[in-house]
Amino acid sequence: MYKGSAVFIGIVIAIMVTFNAVLANYTNQYQAILIIHIVGLISVIIILILKKEKVKLNKNIPIYLFSGGLIGILLVFLNNLCFNSLGASLTLSLGVFGQLVLACFIDHYGLFGLNIYKFKKKKIIGFFIIVSGLVTMIID
Repeated sequence: MYKGSAVFIGIVIAIMVTFNAVLANYTNQYQAILIIHIVGLISVIIILILKKEKVKLNKNIPIYLFSGGLIGILLVFLNNLCFNSLGASLTLSLGVFGQLVLACFIDHYGLFGLNIYKFKKKKIIGFFIIVSGLVTMIID
């Protein structure tokens, strides 16, 4: 179930990045980012109202965990920027590769208090195949 959900996440991300980049073409980078995040905020508020949930923040949350919004703005900005120059497939492929590299590093060292999943040498084969695919995509 989780693997299927992860594939679905990839599909949704591809749609989201495309919509965000096209919106930026209709407006501009900064207006698009503002619109995207306002729509997201309104959507979450509606969900919270429908579920009758109150916002309660634990006072022990490390301050760096609140940086996700800032990172989200940077992510949308860079995706929109790259999308128009590289296209959807290369932008998303390089982005997923970056996620993969950092995720392996986070897993290996158990950063941010997560469980440790040591890097296995057999993953190098997968990395090589991915890099080969990226090189093929980049070379015109």
